[in-house]
Amino acid sequence: MNLLDVDHLLRYWSQVQFQINVLMLLHLLGAGCLGLILGYERAFHGRAAGMRTYALVCMASTGVIVVLAFPEHWFGGHQAGGLAPLAVDPTRVVQGILTGIGFLCAGVIMREGMNISGLTTAASIWAASSIGVMVGMGFYLAAIALTLLCAGLMMWGAKLEARLPSHPAISVFLRGEPGRHFTQTELTQFSHQLGYMFAPGSMSVAGIGDREEWQFVCTSFQNYGSQTLTRYASRLREISGVTEYRVTHARN
Repeated sequence: MNLLDVDHLLRYWSQVQFQINVLMLLHLLGAGCLGLILGYERAFHGRAAGMRTYALVCMASTGVIVVLAFPEHWFGGHQAGGLAPLAVDPTRVVQGILTGIGFLCAGVIMREGMNISGLTTAASIWAASSIGVMVGMGFYLAAIALTLLCAGLMMWGAKLEARLPSHPAISVFLRGEPGRHFTQTELTQFSHQLGYMFAPGSMSVAGIGDREEWQFVCTSFQNYGSQTLTRYASRLREISGVTEYRVTHARN
C-alpha cells in the first residue's frame, strides 16, 4: 500500500472527514469558552493559573475525548495494515487525562511555613479537565452547568464561608530579645485571653545565638472576620521581650 497515493491522501479531505473536523472544532471552541469563563475568576484574583491555562486544559481534554467518537475515520478511514477498527475504551483515556492533569495541579500548590496556597486553583484545574471530558462526550448542558457551579463556588464560596460559624487558624512567629526564654504555658495563656486556642502539635522552637524563635498555630474560638489577624497581632507587644513577630493565616 502506497501511503503517499493521491487517493489515499484525499481521504483526509473527503466531505465526511471535513464534516467530522468541523464538528470537532465546534467541540474545541465550546470547551475553550467554558475554560475561559472558569479561568477568568482565577485571573481576576491574580492567581498563577489564569484564563489561558484553563482554556488549554479544557480544550485539550475535549480534543482527546472527541477523537474517540470516530474510530472508523482514523488515519483517513484506513487502519494500519487493513485491520478492523480498533477497540476503544474511553474510560481508560479519561483515567489517563485526569491522572496527567493531577501532575499539573501539584505544580500550583505551594507551602510556605504553616501556609498552604494553591489548593483551590489546583482543584479548579482538575474540574476544568472534567468539563472538557464532558464536552467531548457530548454532555453540553451538564458541562455548562458544572462550569457555572465551579465559577460561582470560587467567586462566592469564600464569602459564604466567612459568614458561617468557624474557627479560623493563624500562624504566629515570635523572635525574642537576647536571653529571653518563652514558655509554652505563657503563650497558651496569652492566646486564651485573646480568644485563641494554642495548638501544641504545631509548635517549633529554634535558637539563633542567644535568641529564641517560636512558630505555632492558634485557632480562634469564633470567627472574628477581618480582625482575625489584627486582634492577635496588635497585642503581641504586651509579651515582654518580643522584638519581632509575624502573624499570617495558617491556610489559604
